[in-house]
Amino acid sequence: MLDFPYSFDTERLTIRGPMPGDAASLREAVLESQNELIPWMPWAMAIPTEEEYEIRIRQGRLKFLAREDLWLLLFLRGTNVCVGSSGLHRIDWAVPKFEIGYWVRTSYSGQGYITEAVNGITDFAFKTLGARRMEIRCDAKNVRSAAVARRTGYVLEGTLYQDARDHFGNLRDTHVFARIQPGDVPV
Repeated sequence: MLDFPYSFDTERLTIRGPMPGDAASLREAVLESQNELIPWMPWAMAIPTEEEYEIRIRQGRLKFLAREDLWLLLFLRGTNVCVGSSGLHRIDWAVPKFEIGYWVRTSYSGQGYITEAVNGITDFAFKTLGARRMEIRCDAKNVRSAAVARRTGYVLEGTLYQDARDHFGNLRDTHVFARIQPGDVPV
């Protein structure tokens, strides 16, 4: 099992795995941002109680420690203010490859926090986790998420048309953006 840090810093953020006690600050950020999250995130339809979030936090910590899913919370550096969440998901340690997901708290939107987080997490994955491939997948209609992918150097590899149904029952198209280990040349 690869040993790596549970947290790291970027210029303005502390990016770390979930810790017991994070439920209140995470729930506050989700509640503030629920209207913006609902179109893209099925889990935002119904917000759990603080106690239910604490259970999710602890389950997320266990998955992180088991290296099954690396849920990452984004805090203003030096504070307990949650400005969003991200993570490394759909992990394939045999490659290794990861998918980055992300969302930003509404009051911190448009200030570059997600771009900073994605750059930091991508760097962490390549340098610390030995990633060979990184992906960002988003609904083709989610232009803001796609803009983050492009801004952080991810290349649109393709669009999967009608590949899934969204949480409203509508067919959706999915953009697949990727970056490979710097220095690797795609064949």
